[in-house]
Amino acid sequence: MSELSGQAVSERLAELGITLPELTAPVASYVPTARTGDLVFTSGQLPFVDGSLPRTGRVGAEVSADDAQTDARQCALNALAAVHAEVGIDNVARVVKVVGFVASAAGFTGQPGVINGASDLLGEVFGDAGKHARSAVGVAELPLGAPVEVELIVEVR
Repeated sequence: MSELSGQAVSERLAELGITLPELTAPVASYVPTARTGDLVFTSGQLPFVDGSLPRTGRVGAEVSADDAQTDARQCALNALAAVHAEVGIDNVARVVKVVGFVASAAGFTGQPGVINGASDLLGEVFGDAGKHARSAVGVAELPLGAPVEVELIVEVR
């Protein structure tokens, strides 16, 4: 069981008022997670809320950095839902790596701030076990016009 100062992750989520969303079905030919040994890798997660994207477009043009940061947080929640479906959220020992992709308008360089939406959520949920290595990458386009996509690598017990 993953613990935060003696508290299960599921209890911490409840304390924060966070409910993991339903697992979103893949939009192409892949599985939501793949486990090898003590690691679970998630596929890239889009910011789906109740089956649809709250917004589309490139950050720095059609989408504000603040809205994209909110979307990155939702991507992380969706990734945690995938991990939960694979192994149960209380079996996560730590977050190892976050990779975030930001559909960026020409000249937009705030990708790290956008992906902080995901990183900050993981810190809230897992405490020190949520500290992770990270990449925040600007790209021209993402699937379905999403402004952000996030994937996780977590260590499990």
